[in-house]
Amino acid sequence: MAFEGLSSRLQEITRKIRGKARITDSDLKEMLREVKLALLEADVNYKIVKEFTESIREKALGQDVLKSLTPGQQVVKIVKDELVELLGGTESKVNFSPNPPTIVMLVGLQGSGKTTTAGKLANLFRKQGKKPLLVACDVYRPAAIKQLQVVGKQLNIPVFANETSKDVVHIARQAMSVAISKLNDVVILDTAGRLHIDEELMDELKRLKTNIKPHEILLVVDSMTGQDAVNVAEKFNDTVGIDGVVLTKLDGDTRGGAALSVKKVTGKPIKFAATGEKLSDIEVFHPDRMAQRILGMGDILSVIEKAEESFDQEQAEKLEKQLRKREFDLDDYLTQLRQIKKMGSFSSLLKLIPGFNQLKDVKIDDKEFVRIEAIICSMTKEEKRDIRLLNGSRRQRIAKGSGTSVQEINKFIKSFEMTQKMMKKMKSNKGGLKKMMKGIDENSLKNFMK
Repeated sequence: MAFEGLSSRLQEITRKIRGKARITDSDLKEMLREVKLALLEADVNYKIVKEFTESIREKALGQDVLKSLTPGQQVVKIVKDELVELLGGTESKVNFSPNPPTIVMLVGLQGSGKTTTAGKLANLFRKQGKKPLLVACDVYRPAAIKQLQVVGKQLNIPVFANETSKDVVHIARQAMSVAISKLNDVVILDTAGRLHIDEELMDELKRLKTNIKPHEILLVVDSMTGQDAVNVAEKFNDTVGIDGVVLTKLDGDTRGGAALSVKKVTGKPIKFAATGEKLSDIEVFHPDRMAQRILGMGDILSVIEKAEESFDQEQAEKLEKQLRKREFDLDDYLTQLRQIKKMGSFSSLLKLIPGFNQLKDVKIDDKEFVRIEAIICSMTKEEKRDIRLLNGSRRQRIAKGSGTSVQEINKFIKSFEMTQKMMKKMKSNKGGLKKMMKGIDENSLKNFMK
């Protein structure tokens, strides 16, 4: 999990200091020593660590902090604010051209995940209302064009390729003509990489930049390579010039050194983070939200965005009308379950909820969703509509059909009965279901964050 080691260390450090009614110079010194060690273990550049801890020390020694009623909490806030600044300060958006198409050029070393990232970005831009075109500009790596075509087919997004030409500038120009004729407003160039930075690679990228004039040059780097990723970012920025960074494999980077160093070293923001293998597993990089996750403060806004993206508003309204006419049944329950599954792993979602990170004893088994789905699908239509029909023999049949036990069937039915009672209460609250499906409405979020 991303930042796992750093996150647990920093959470323990901030937990100790948060409750202190009085902070001495000795307390602060000890805390900063722990923070420094945690960051160095996370593979953050030593110079950056030194500047980071020094900035915290200067602000924490201020009279406003020392004289406040909650100095411990004030110091934690300083740590959070400095962490946000280290990660980039504010969200940095893609510069979409007012005169389409916008050209996004992806660069990076071989194996960093450029081709998959091209597909993920195209998918993300389409969700934002854009009409993307993927362009195969890697004419060297065997099967590179085929890989991009496979990704495009999976997403139902068009791919332009010219398998007879080795001139990437010519290919890109042809793609631009196609984009204009087909009204594609975003063109994503998947360029070639090398195993290491060399003059030939940089010359090709510079020629593309000079002739095509991309609006965005995004460097794709593997975050798991730590400081190597930062060094690569620095070299690409110095030689070609980049507008931002896409960090891949962030879900597997337990240390987080690349994410915490790249902005400070290159001066260029992290714009996107790839957090899994699915073509939907990419998100806009929010420094403030990432800092909150690292410090165990949760990330409610990301949960809400995932819910709004995954839940079908029309389906919610339709279900609400049905519920007003009849009782919530197991078919309705299964529909809601599948909507939640679209949001991703339940255990990963819970980590975005404030406080859940600190509940070490709570174990969430995502396979439970699969078991429940199997149980419901093993029932007849009549049984789904009325669970009172589920006598002993029926429960035995369902247990065999779903590969579960009668005890598990009993436990699930008891849980569902509680859900039915809650849904009955919601019948009288117009619009209540849609609010529940979206997670939290705006007012309750504001109250929660106070």
